[in-house]
Amino acid sequence: MTRPIILDCDPGHDDAIAIILALSSNAFSPLAVTTSAGNQTPDKTLNNALRILTLLGRSDIPVAGGAVKPLARELIIADNVHGETGLDGPVLPDPSFAPQAMTAVELMALKIKESPAPVTLVPTGPLTNIALLLATHPELHSNIEQIVLMGGAAGVGNWTPAAEFNIFVDPEAADMVFKAGIPITMCGLDVTHQAQVMDEDIARIRAIENPIAQCVADLLDFFILYHRDPKWGFTGAPLHDPCTIAWLLQPELFTAQQAWVGIETKGEHTQGMTVVDRYGLTGNQPNTNVLFDIDRAGFIDLLAQSLETYSH
Repeated sequence: MTRPIILDCDPGHDDAIAIILALSSNAFSPLAVTTSAGNQTPDKTLNNALRILTLLGRSDIPVAGGAVKPLARELIIADNVHGETGLDGPVLPDPSFAPQAMTAVELMALKIKESPAPVTLVPTGPLTNIALLLATHPELHSNIEQIVLMGGAAGVGNWTPAAEFNIFVDPEAADMVFKAGIPITMCGLDVTHQAQVMDEDIARIRAIENPIAQCVADLLDFFILYHRDPKWGFTGAPLHDPCTIAWLLQPELFTAQQAWVGIETKGEHTQGMTVVDRYGLTGNQPNTNVLFDIDRAGFIDLLAQSLETYSH
């Protein structure tokens, strides 16, 4: 049976590639795509989700825009990473369809309520929409199978020394989600920084003869520029968000550890830090499946093979 999923994202180059990867597979039944502010402003991330689905010919998937700012803070965006549109690089079509006349939370709630099988939520941006959904619809928790998210880190952050961007943008939302009691798999920087796409991988993708693969190659050409900065120590560009879909498709590519994860919301230097209790020091029961390592070659193979399906 195909797994029903809802993609909650802030596209974003790696969000866009995660959507493309998810929709290449018949393992999923995509119920909705919802958007949050994050990589760019809320109007741009919503437009980008519509543009990507238009490129894929998937106007059948309903789209709704979500929270325009974090629960308790002003919005921070990552336009230095993703450019003026949030998806700078490729030429994308204008949207061929309109978003739903409802909020992201309303659309998610409707789809979860209607789904005969428990739904997997895949948030790849700040967790504002997910926190609002869980807070306003406790009756739906039993029909959510799991939350597979990109965010956090057991080690160092990428937006501050302690915090990864998605969690830093809305730590209060993340705190609510991690305390909700729903199974969580966390694809943090520990694993996503290993999921690098190299120049030769981009060349491999560009050689796949379909417009979707060409778009991904163009996305990667732009995305890799930010990651050329020597301070990161990268050879390529880390594909953060597609790790969520890759784990759902091929969990054997990853190593994982069950651990308690807490979110720091008040720290002077550590706001947005995901505190990962790897050694059981707190005595708290594990609440998260934390991913740590990835078979990079297997990950790139999965991405390339998935893009080849768009040729048929």
